[in-house]
Amino acid sequence: MINIVLFGKPGAGKGTQAEFLKGKYNLVHLSTGDIFRYNIKNDTELGRLAQTFMDKGDLVPDAVTIQMLQSEVDKNPQAAGFLFDGFPRTLAQAEALDAFLATKNEEITATVALEADDNILVARLLERGKTSGRPDDQDEEKIRNRYYEYNHKTAPLMHYYAAQNKFYAVDGIGSIAEVTERLSAVLDQLHIK
Repeated sequence: MINIVLFGKPGAGKGTQAEFLKGKYNLVHLSTGDIFRYNIKNDTELGRLAQTFMDKGDLVPDAVTIQMLQSEVDKNPQAAGFLFDGFPRTLAQAEALDAFLATKNEEITATVALEADDNILVARLLERGKTSGRPDDQDEEKIRNRYYEYNHKTAPLMHYYAAQNKFYAVDGIGSIAEVTERLSAVLDQLHIK
């Protein structure tokens, strides 16, 4: 089974590249944002639980997020692998994901980070904000705060996976096709087909 974690700051192209990766490598794409929205919209028990935290302005605890992910993995027993997008975001989440996968005799195959200069990404998001309707893409201060959170909470995961020889950085600047080609080169060298 192939299990890939896709990292990148907001605007780095994770969503675009996730579509490519899931198609080429036949992976089930697990986006925590999509999973949260699905559970809340469908009024699942986990969705109601997550909503109680969100209503207070709190982050959804790791335990709830992990339960949602486990449920999605369990719904896809025939999957060739999974593409984790937006998870893990902290060391505790990475350790919990490793522990969960170990119960299935699986592990993370590789983590790939789409890297790009903050100023380029800010410009990209502000441009996207003109048409996306997302308020968090229209305010430079909010964008930079998201990068601050990423740098302090998520970036340390790169060291965690590098210590396991599972971390790969990919230049996220260029055309979609150029970035896709770089990603393919990394994954193909790992003999992921």
